Amino acid sequence: GSVSMAIAKSAQSHGASLHTNSPVSEILLDERGGARGVALEDGTEVHARVVLSNATPEVTFLRLLPQGSLPVDFRKHIASIDYTSPVTKINVALSGLPNFSVLPNESDGSPSPHHRCTIHLNCESVEMIHEAFLDAQSGSYSKRPLMELCLPTSLDPSIAPPGSHVLSIFSQFTPYHLLTREGGEKGGDWGEKYAKGWTAKQKEDYCDTVFNCIEEYAPGFRKLVIGKEVLAPPDLEEIFGLTGGNIFHGSISLDQLYLGRPTHLSPSYSTPVPGLYLCGSGAHP
Repeated sequence: GSVSMAIAKSAQSHGASLHTNSPVSEILLDERGGARGVALEDGTEVHARVVLSNATPEVTFLRLLPQGSLPVDFRKHIASIDYTSPVTKINVALSGLPNFSVLPNESDGSPSPHHRCTIHLNCESVEMIHEAFLDAQSGSYSKRPLMELCLPTSLDPSIAPPGSHVLSIFSQFTPYHLLTREGGEKGGDWGEKYAKGWTAKQKEDYCDTVFNCIEEYAPGFRKLVIGKEVLAPPDLEEIFGLTGGNIFHGSISLDQLYLGRPTHLSPSYSTPVPGLYLCGSGAHP
């Protein structure tokens, strides 16, 4: 969080006021349809000449703006943005440093150069990645998920107790909705349906799959785990306001990049509402 704190301190030194845990309920408009501030959920109004939204285009335009404040065509295009996300984030507390077979740890237990980099697993071939994608396409999570591991404590040991580490796992492919089988009496017909959200057991099972894969690369990894947090796409949406759980504020596909982001009607951080601008991943730059 040091970078975020540095940005915050810089802003405050220039006179900015920061308010956390203050959810916005509405973007306020003046009589001419321009942005004039925001209303918080507690009823407080914050007035400003310019409003910057770091929320997704869906949240910004379809949830926070009053009905009828956008051109019909623009609203239709915003509503059609694909937010499909295959990512499940897993945060792990470890009692020690993972020891990868290909590059064993130093005798003193200090982090090696590879611990300070992003570590990619289950991606040794295009075929492995494709098989992982096909699992998710069929409605299940990947049997051998593609993973990107990061150990922030290898660079900043202050964020964990001495000798312990924090591991961030960026894993895919995991659908927002998992396809489940259900049936009645024994011997009856079984049907399939997409469940809403993930159950605690499904998240635990997926986490086991991920940990088992890491164990193959770093024997003894599971014994190091002292805590974990599994954030499936629905969790990322609920906790962080990421539509569809997509950290990029919209799928990174050719039709949603460059002149198509957030929409070809307005491929810019500017919006049809005067004084309202996007400053998140849903727009370029």
